[in-house]
Amino acid sequence: MRTAALIGIAKKVYDEARKPENQARIKAAVAKVQERRRRR
Repeated sequence: MRTAALIGIAKKVYDEARKPENQARIKAAVAKVQERRRRR
């Protein structure tokens, strides 16, 4: 049951990530996380 939920969430994330307007937001979020890691 839990795997089905994870697959459902992963599919939703994947569908959202395919939208061009969300790709820029995702890239910005990833860059932010990487920047935080570099500071440590």
